[in-house]
Amino acid sequence: MCTYVETPDIKILLDAGVSLGPNRFGLPPHPKEYRTLKERREMMLKVAEKVDVVTVSHYHFDHQTPSYTDYAYNWSSAEIADRIYSGKVVFMKSYRSHVSFSQRRRGWMFATTSGKKAERLDTADGRSFRFGDTTMTSSPPVAHGEANSSLGWVIMTTIDYNQSERILFTSDIQGPMDSRTLGLILAEKPHLVIVGGPPIYLSGMVKQENIDKAFKNLQRIAEEVRTTVLDHHLLRDEGWRVQTQPVFDKAAEAGHRVVTAADFIGEENRFLESRRNKLFEEDPPSEEFVKWTKIPILKRKPIPPPI
Repeated sequence: MCTYVETPDIKILLDAGVSLGPNRFGLPPHPKEYRTLKERREMMLKVAEKVDVVTVSHYHFDHQTPSYTDYAYNWSSAEIADRIYSGKVVFMKSYRSHVSFSQRRRGWMFATTSGKKAERLDTADGRSFRFGDTTMTSSPPVAHGEANSSLGWVIMTTIDYNQSERILFTSDIQGPMDSRTLGLILAEKPHLVIVGGPPIYLSGMVKQENIDKAFKNLQRIAEEVRTTVLDHHLLRDEGWRVQTQPVFDKAAEAGHRVVTAADFIGEENRFLESRRNKLFEEDPPSEEFVKWTKIPILKRKPIPPPI
């Protein structure tokens, strides 16, 4: 969900992380996924050179870049993390309150590695920061999916320029599933909202009633908000568009639009993970790549994949 936002006052990089799903359809990521991971990471580094502020909504590695070498899933290293966070103003979610155990540990690690190299490191939960005519406001911690989820909490970010343009970046609210989160979104009255959508690819692991609730809440957002950008969890399932049709219908009735992030910037939707099994059938990887995937994970992480 890494997103770049620029106003006349400030340049902001939201959730500067990127990851691949380790296992899907019983398969590791395909070489095409790794090539895209590398490409996205390089683009992120290029954008990071010019930004003033970087945010961390929570401490999963698809939303922040760890300071250790991992080419298996994150394409990360201490050098890469330094290029993203060093010398920047970093607004991060608190790792001391409203946080799961694993994210508390990751948050502490972030603060003691990359965070030490930031020009300014500040917790953002429920706070506002002003830069000229631009205001950045972080929500109080909201559920990472359903209320009281074991996954913990995230913070959302609203960027308002001169009270005339307002963008809301929601991170991993998964729909939202929680009605309280929906209320906070609508109360912000954004002109554009970026939403991670429900994880329908986890059907069977996530209660259907929560997925249904997420879609109903998305319909409310599509009715109220001029532009809804749907991305992240939702697009990891090939059937996402069919299941989301009622959301598109509600938006159309209101004269609004619903798009993917790729649609929004005029690029092709690739949906690689949702097609991983087909990728392996249509474009079998080399013996060298397959051999690399058989290396034990701790030994594999420091070795770039042969792609």
